[in-house]
Amino acid sequence: MPTFPVVAIVILNWNNADDTLACLESVSDLDYPNCYTLVVDNGSIDDSVERIRLNYPTVEILETGDNLGYAAGNNAGIRYAMQKGADYVFVLNNDTLLEPTMLQKLVRFAETHPKAGVVGPTMYCIEPQGILYAAGSFINWHKGETWNRGIYQPAAQYKYLQQPEKVDFITGCGVLARRELVEAVGGLSPMYFLNYEDVEWCERARRHGYEVWYVPEAVMWHKDSASFKQGSPAHNYYLTRNALLFFYQNAPRRLRWFVVTRLIFNSLRTIVAWSFKSKYRNDFFWRKRKANLFALRDFFLGRFFKMGPDVARVCYPNQE
Repeated sequence: MPTFPVVAIVILNWNNADDTLACLESVSDLDYPNCYTLVVDNGSIDDSVERIRLNYPTVEILETGDNLGYAAGNNAGIRYAMQKGADYVFVLNNDTLLEPTMLQKLVRFAETHPKAGVVGPTMYCIEPQGILYAAGSFINWHKGETWNRGIYQPAAQYKYLQQPEKVDFITGCGVLARRELVEAVGGLSPMYFLNYEDVEWCERARRHGYEVWYVPEAVMWHKDSASFKQGSPAHNYYLTRNALLFFYQNAPRRLRWFVVTRLIFNSLRTIVAWSFKSKYRNDFFWRKRKANLFALRDFFLGRFFKMGPDVARVCYPNQE
């Protein structure tokens, strides 16, 4: 009889039981015979925990008691899985659906490639159908950019991607990580709180001699930004600040300040556009502008992890 490594599936929930329940239903259809699911509730203030327990009473729920952010929240689940002896941890966004054979294909590849520390699938958008979200992800060190290959493009244009290949990172929607990798490099960096923690984790893995692989035959679907609206002031804050942090920490030494300066210049140019163009003269873009200015300030002051209360007042004015 073949042996199957133990896989812990870690799903982070924050005030979003609807998506988490749909994700759990998808996970229950997986054909992998040796996995278990852990939901990490990241300080939800709604009825998420009660609804998840009611619908999936056998699924373990780890309650953090506070919104620790994407990185630290998932780390709580990763630590728990490691303590229980998991051979692999599959970090899974709650706004996703899985093809039933996906996990088995990822594990099978990882088992035959011992240097593969991180392995990830093809990711499609749930809506519209047939549109890619990520077919492997990459870093442009000269421009200070990261991107998901094929994002928002028809999947038919990428039919040539049929063989597994090394990539720079796997976007955090669905990441299979080997136990030995976590033991060697640790989990996600909580400094990032949200955005770029997946990129940094994979880069750290590569620097420790592990490989990051994209396996095209493994498939999942992602609802883009279900719990964190793309383009919001908070998104702009974390994206701007964390891009600066990532490239400052990880860009080749000869490129470091060139890339950081480029990112600062691009951010300032955007701030100027939001300040003077008439179509941006509204409260929403005023808050985005302020969020970007805070991001630049906090990068230079070394303020990372969760945004401070002054930033939160700009990003979430209705929560005061």
